[in-house]
Amino acid sequence: MRALAKRQLVYPWDLLRQMVGRDVKLRYRGSFLGVAWSLLNPLAQLLVFSFVFRFVLPLNIPNYTSFLFIGLLVWNWFQSSLMGATTVIVDGRALIRRPGFPAAILPLVSVTTNLVHFLLALPILFLFLWLTDIQTQPVILLLPFIMALQALFTLGLGFLVATFHVSFRDTQHLVGVFLFLLFYLTPIFYDVTIIPPQYLALYRLNPLLHLVEAYRAILLYGVWPPWPGLLGVALLTAVLLGLGLVIFRRASSRFAEEL
Repeated sequence: MRALAKRQLVYPWDLLRQMVGRDVKLRYRGSFLGVAWSLLNPLAQLLVFSFVFRFVLPLNIPNYTSFLFIGLLVWNWFQSSLMGATTVIVDGRALIRRPGFPAAILPLVSVTTNLVHFLLALPILFLFLWLTDIQTQPVILLLPFIMALQALFTLGLGFLVATFHVSFRDTQHLVGVFLFLLFYLTPIFYDVTIIPPQYLALYRLNPLLHLVEAYRAILLYGVWPPWPGLLGVALLTAVLLGLGLVIFRRASSRFAEEL
């Protein structure tokens, strides 16, 4: 019994590791630059936004390159994970039809795969911080907790959109529109201080705002992140994760039929 229980605990993590490794390899199979492609997209965005908002429409934000790069990395992890999770059940129909396959692992694979790309980009970010004489502070030890919070928040949303997309295939297009709007409603390339005071309370309902601010507080300013906002995100994450799991598990018994 103990051996069986141990196997049941180890199997999902081993499966997750193998599937994430497979996804990373397949994405860049036959590519000359390989994993470096995962860095080119945020670096290209960084180049364009830096030029526009430093020379064309200057925002006068100190250390703007690092400020912008942090926002882009956080956003790209969230966006890629959510878009991948939306279609992961439909795209993985062959796996879903296998008896006993844990369908709930597929949205987790999407979040974890894009976490790998996030981690690969961190050394580039630290290089930018070093070039601008920004020293890391002990508060950087909080970074894994902020990353875990973002991963769980995204996973909760991922369970919901993955479930809806099985029955309603327009979900991926709705998610795309939602992400397009959310990008401009999140302080990725601008600072929250430019938001008019009468709209600030409404603007701060955006959970990603608090996550981006937390990353910047830790990495760029070397201070403790604002805890009230993070506490709200943590509570929302707990609700989303619990609700998403319940809905996903109830619907998963019908996935094979609907696919």
